[in-house]
Amino acid sequence: MTETSDNNRPGYRTIWISDVHLGTAGCQAERLTQFLKDNQCDTLYLVGDIIDGWRLHNHFYWPQTHTNVIRKILTKSKRGTQVYYVTGNHDDFLRKFVDYELRLGNVHVVNDVVHETADGRQLFVIHGDLFDVVTRYHKWVALVGDAAYTSLLRANRYVNWARARLGYPYWSLSAFAKQRVKTAVNFISEFEKAVAHECLRRGFDGVVCGHIHHAEIKNLEGVTYYNSGDWVESCTALVEHHDGHMEILHWADAEDAHHNVTPLRVA
Repeated sequence: MTETSDNNRPGYRTIWISDVHLGTAGCQAERLTQFLKDNQCDTLYLVGDIIDGWRLHNHFYWPQTHTNVIRKILTKSKRGTQVYYVTGNHDDFLRKFVDYELRLGNVHVVNDVVHETADGRQLFVIHGDLFDVVTRYHKWVALVGDAAYTSLLRANRYVNWARARLGYPYWSLSAFAKQRVKTAVNFISEFEKAVAHECLRRGFDGVVCGHIHHAEIKNLEGVTYYNSGDWVESCTALVEHHDGHMEILHWADAEDAHHNVTPLRVA
């Protein structure tokens, strides 16, 4: 399923993925490993919360499938892909190493970075937790919310197990809940505005972030807001084609189509 651009260059110019949460049962590591195997790029941005240090600190969980993701990323790096690991709140243990300009081969660890697109736009790449007031100033509230979110993801696994048995495609219960709960919708909207405002203040053309597990491309306050989504709910990635055009890939949908899974139609 590797993309080929109009100028016949294989793969993508750039791929952004975020919020993988390796070390948690909700991580869809198998899907991500397949995505990384099937899609090549010149530059790969890991936009925070790739490893879930919060969860690993309390309960160690690390199956082979999670190691496979790391191995696939390192293999890409070894073969020439430039990899930028942008730190997030769940992997904030890495932030202490940024001042030392930590670099492992083609893997760079940063708190933020500027990406220039093929058509000359300057994009600010950051995880986004610094624009989340709850995460930044009330970490205990964020931890309680994280526990509740984990319970929802656990229920999500059972729901999708049943749907798969019935021949229905993947569906995110947690994403559905976020889109229907007014406070969650308002939080997402305020987060997007805050990120876009900071991007405008710094003079960038756009911003790429993660954190809220909600993939999106939209224009806000004169800048382009991109969110790469996550790999526990929606299995999405943001990609840049070789001409600078950008889009969101919904990998769960692509896999379901590849395996001829019948879409669920709701009347």
